[in-house]
Amino acid sequence: MGDAIIELRRVDPVTVMTLSAGKANAFDTTLLEAITRTIDTVVAEGAQALIITGDGATFSGGLALPQLIDLDRDGVRGLITTFTTAMRRVLEAPIPVIAAINGNAIAGGCVLALMCDERILTAQGPKGPPKIGLNEAQLGLGLPSVVVELVRARVPGGSHVRVMLEGRLVEPPEALALGLVDEVVSPEQFESRALERATALAASDRTAFAQIKRAMLRPAIEAITRFDAADTDAWLDTWFSVEGQRRMRATVARITKK
Repeated sequence: MGDAIIELRRVDPVTVMTLSAGKANAFDTTLLEAITRTIDTVVAEGAQALIITGDGATFSGGLALPQLIDLDRDGVRGLITTFTTAMRRVLEAPIPVIAAINGNAIAGGCVLALMCDERILTAQGPKGPPKIGLNEAQLGLGLPSVVVELVRARVPGGSHVRVMLEGRLVEPPEALALGLVDEVVSPEQFESRALERATALAASDRTAFAQIKRAMLRPAIEAITRFDAADTDAWLDTWFSVEGQRRMRATVARITKK
C-alpha cells in the first residue's frame, strides 16, 4: 500500500517504506510530497519503527535535475521548500527511522539518509559498490540549512570539510570512516540487519523514545528554523549563478545522454 511511487509493507513490528520512482528515485515535487504524506500516514497508523530504502539499484540520486533545471526562481524556491518539508518529516518522526541504503545515495539521496536515526549501507549493490555523498559543491550548488545542520549533528566535525566543501562521492569503506553511515554490511546480511536494528529500536517505549529524540535534535531543528529563510535565498543564488547553471546543465546533458 501507499503512494504509487512509494511502497509500504509490514514486517512486524517494522514498516518498510520503499521508494519506487524510477531507476534513480530522483526527487521532484511529486516524490517529495509523497514522502511527506507517507511519513504522516505511517506515524498516524501507529508504526513502531520505519525502514526507508530504495527499489532497484539506487537509494536516491537526489534532485531530478533534468525536470527542474528550467524552473524560474519562484519555482525552485517552491521546490526547496517542499524538499525541506519532506526531509523534516523524516527527521522529526517520533519513531525510529532506519535508512537501508541499497545503492547510490547522492546529494539529496544522502540528505534523506542523514535524516534517519541510523544508516546501514550495503557493501555491494547490483552495479558494484554504491557511492554516497553530498556532491552539491561539485555541481556549483550551496547547501540549505536543513542539510548543513544535520551534517553537523550526524557527522563528526573532522569530516565536514570533505563531506560538505569538497563534496566527493565515496564508496562504503570511506563512508564508514567519514561517519556518513553507521554500518556497512554484506548484501546477504543487508535486509536482515536493517530489520534487526529497527526491531531493536522499536522495543523502546514509544513516548520515551519520542521525547528523547526531540530533545537530542532540538539544537539542529531550532537552527534549521532560524536560518532557513536566509539560507534558502543564499542557496537560490548559487542555483542561478552563471557557474552553477553551467555545471548543472553539463550534468543534465550527461544524464540525459545515457
